[in-house]
Amino acid sequence: MQLVYYPDPVLLKTAQPLEQIDGEVKARTEELFELMYREKGVGLAAPQVGWSVRLFILNIYGHEDRSGERVFINPRILDKGEEITVEEEGCLSIPELRGNVSRPEAILCEYQDLSGEKFREEMHELEARVFQHEFDHLNGVLFLRHLNTTAKLLAKKLLRELEEEYRQRGDSSGKTGVRSREP
Repeated sequence: MQLVYYPDPVLLKTAQPLEQIDGEVKARTEELFELMYREKGVGLAAPQVGWSVRLFILNIYGHEDRSGERVFINPRILDKGEEITVEEEGCLSIPELRGNVSRPEAILCEYQDLSGEKFREEMHELEARVFQHEFDHLNGVLFLRHLNTTAKLLAKKLLRELEEEYRQRGDSSGKTGVRSREP
């Protein structure tokens, strides 16, 4: 399992609902966690590995404390709080870029876990932010869309370079969504 990187088209399309939670889904979810920890992330959506289903994982504690591992299948945001916070965000699929993003500090969400059980839960602060970031991935939305105009202009040159690199990889290697990262 490997990350796909901007501007791979799978990152920009709406993921399909996950119809069945079976052994394969559970195994792939474990792989998602291992990849997320290896890349030092706190969340990872299935489309970020080319698996276009409505599933994402998060652990706001990181690899040091696996007690925070959460799996969200077919999630929905039912309501968003009125208080907005601005925090810096990044994305494992665009590791070269970070930016300040405004998001509601609290959300009410609904989802299934790996056993298929449905939950309705209110989330706050970092957990709500990561949930919203990963939920955006399921809808083909990257955090870039939430950047202010100045940040978008500053990011434009880097994004063009990534797009050109992507085109060149696609023409020469056939591996359009996967690239090696320099350490």
